[in-house]
Amino acid sequence: MTRLVWLRHGRTPWNQEGRFQGQTDIALDEVGHAQAERAASYLIHLEPSLIISSDLERAVQTAEPLAKLAGISITHDERLRETDAGAWQGLTHAEIRERFGPSLDQWSAGIDVRPGGGETRREVADRVSSCVNEYVRTHDGQTIVIVTHGGSARAGIGHMLELPEDSWLALGVLANCSWSILGRSGHASPPWRLLEYNAGSLPAPVLGDDR
Repeated sequence: MTRLVWLRHGRTPWNQEGRFQGQTDIALDEVGHAQAERAASYLIHLEPSLIISSDLERAVQTAEPLAKLAGISITHDERLRETDAGAWQGLTHAEIRERFGPSLDQWSAGIDVRPGGGETRREVADRVSSCVNEYVRTHDGQTIVIVTHGGSARAGIGHMLELPEDSWLALGVLANCSWSILGRSGHASPPWRLLEYNAGSLPAPVLGDDR
């Protein structure tokens, strides 16, 4: 089975302050580093053969403990960055509400607007899924850990599961250093199944009636 483990970065000071980070390059705080170490202690048991990470510092710092345990290097790829949120970046939710209320309402309702004049969700999904599919072609049948961000993970997962775009918000926001796992055996249709979502421990075997 090919497995895609989507790992959100650990906590940052801006997460704690409730600021929209977007593509602003913010490092992990002390809690975030501890979260990354804990996630690595679990995910190493999935025997990852490849770790690809957004090139933003909070993602790279999250990937480092797992890469060290696995004895492999991190592949950095800017296509895994968070949504470019333009003028919203660095603002709290209350500040965005005050300055950009109507567009915030549209964005929160799943309408594919440009937050702060930045990227649409579809554009994020296209670049993220293009990146992941490129690495899947060279690591088929292996476990790939994708260290990325909340918005880019949700858009990428929704796109790769072939869900209608207006249903992507049904996928909850990933908590800091939680992960979701997609898996597939061969190239059946639909190609990917959601095995775990927003998890903080290793998945348990599931005995289903449909396979």
